[in-house]
Amino acid sequence: MDGSFALEHRHQLGGFSKMVLGAILVVACLSPALDACPLELPTTTVSINGHQLVVEVALSPQAHTCGLSHRSHLPENRGMLFVFSKPALRTFWMKNTWIPLSIAFLDAAGTIINIATMRPDQTDELYHSHRPATYALEVNQGWFNDHGVQTGHMVLMAPPARQP
Repeated sequence: MDGSFALEHRHQLGGFSKMVLGAILVVACLSPALDACPLELPTTTVSINGHQLVVEVALSPQAHTCGLSHRSHLPENRGMLFVFSKPALRTFWMKNTWIPLSIAFLDAAGTIINIATMRPDQTDELYHSHRPATYALEVNQGWFNDHGVQTGHMVLMAPPARQP
């Protein structure tokens, strides 16, 4: 038997069959990504302007990619601290992130460079650090404002929150 049988029948797939096959391929490709987030991450406590937050610490590229995506809720006074190996201009987006968040970009000393309010579940807007940042801290939207936290304030963190 030559390959012409398979070739002839492949071209006879109808529109519905092609849609089903396409859907199966999409699910197969996305399943590992959906199962991977959220990750189990270590936690630490940080302090800003006298207020404490328990934060998950995202050290790895996989943890940076997952972030707070695929979650429906972030408890009060909780957040995620993204730790990078060296200062650089940072850009975040809200793909598959359903929680309204605020983000603070921090320099290597833990000083807040700038704060941005992020809209959930969209990829149209990008959120940038104004200067090179070593950390980014995501919290529930409005937390910084509600606690009087501003640009220039220090985020005090334990040494384990720093990337080796």
